Amino acid sequence: MADDFGYLNARVRARRGTLLKESFFQEAMDLSFPDFLRLLSESVYGQELSGQALPDVDQAIGRAQARLVGDLPRLASGEAREAVRLLLLRNDLTNLQAILRAKGTGRPFAEVLLLPGTLKEGLWQQAYEAQDAAGVAQVLSVPGHPLARALRGVLRETQDLARVEALLAKRFFEGVAKAAKVLEEPALRDYLALEVDAENLRTAFKLQGQEVPLEGVFIRGGRFVDRVRFARLLEGDYAVLDELAGTPFAGLSGVRDLKELEKRLRCTLLKEARKGAADPLGAGLVLAYVKEREWEAMRLRLLARRAYFGLPRVQVEEEVVCP
Repeated sequence: MADDFGYLNARVRARRGTLLKESFFQEAMDLSFPDFLRLLSESVYGQELSGQALPDVDQAIGRAQARLVGDLPRLASGEAREAVRLLLLRNDLTNLQAILRAKGTGRPFAEVLLLPGTLKEGLWQQAYEAQDAAGVAQVLSVPGHPLARALRGVLRETQDLARVEALLAKRFFEGVAKAAKVLEEPALRDYLALEVDAENLRTAFKLQGQEVPLEGVFIRGGRFVDRVRFARLLEGDYAVLDELAGTPFAGLSGVRDLKELEKRLRCTLLKEARKGAADPLGAGLVLAYVKEREWEAMRLRLLARRAYFGLPRVQVEEEVVCP
């Protein structure tokens, strides 16, 4: 292992060569499920495919992502390892929020689509099987995960799921932003600041019209969404989105619902992450790769469902294409 990004980025460059081409997704949008399975089996995901059902596809994608992304921290040490850990901790937050949501709605664990993070699937299953959210925190505390303390603190303030998610994000992102500054990696620092902006926008949409303390949910560390804009959007002032013209979030103008916001934020952040590929000696290349793999997995799962349920192409096309 190396203390800088040299060895890690050499491995990442090789793995970027296995990312699926756009032609794969264009072809997959019109295939039957058996033909989709055939196409997938010929890709880097094929060696993980052990069955012919939809859950088998999800499991194959999850295992491949763990193999192609989850091992990155072991390929480096020092600053390079810490940079990768910060990226994968972001996925841990997403997984924790998904677990809490699934427990709250009674959705089975098998339907929770996990991202490659620092924790293995078995531990997330234990978290899901915990009696309540406090039990989830206890499971996460076993490996000493920082989200365990964050979740315990949040649960002392509220039991409302939407607010729990918002407060978890606040504590997570503010901690990560501080850690990124210490690393002195501009590509990673700037991207994480955009993630803070994106999370503030999501939170404002989710909690719109509710009486919530601003300081309790607004996340510091963003670049373009300050406290004033956040407060205005929380009150339903959509002109805030028009004011983001000239920033990476210019494409959000006209958005009025959470689903559309999520879709446009996803494409915006992917575009910004990909710019990191021009940073071959720092964390930017790893950033680009990790986010490209996440997007790939999301597209594959959506297309698998289109093929399995026989949905028309138009029903998923907007969800699997970023302009």
